[in-house]
Amino acid sequence: MNLAGSVDTNILVRLVTQDDARQAKAVDRLMTRCAQDGQLLFVPATVVLELEWVLRTQAGLGKAQFAQTMNALLSMVELGFESEQALEQALADYQEGSADFAECLHVALGRAQAALPFWTFDRKAAKVVGAELLV
Repeated sequence: MNLAGSVDTNILVRLVTQDDARQAKAVDRLMTRCAQDGQLLFVPATVVLELEWVLRTQAGLGKAQFAQTMNALLSMVELGFESEQALEQALADYQEGSADFAECLHVALGRAQAALPFWTFDRKAAKVVGAELLV
């Protein structure tokens, strides 16, 4: 994997929302350069967690819109995601259930490490396959 660096949440927010013209142009230039050079920008799982929060609370995206946005980002050749399979599983669990995205990602990351069950006091999170309510 030929990396051009990694990105902060605000880079992905500009890419998705285009809410700041100057910064959005800078992100577009970075993406174009990476595509031309065959390089990836690494996206940490923590950035994805923060992205979901920002898009939900600041941009007003609902569950379906966030999932659609994340699927589009996951398909971009310029981006390489930490624990991509776990992210995809978390998105599927999030769309199908009532748990928060963060909880779905926590469980998916635990599954990827063969570290289940994911113990929680959160009743919604406990409904995710692999999680168990601690009583």
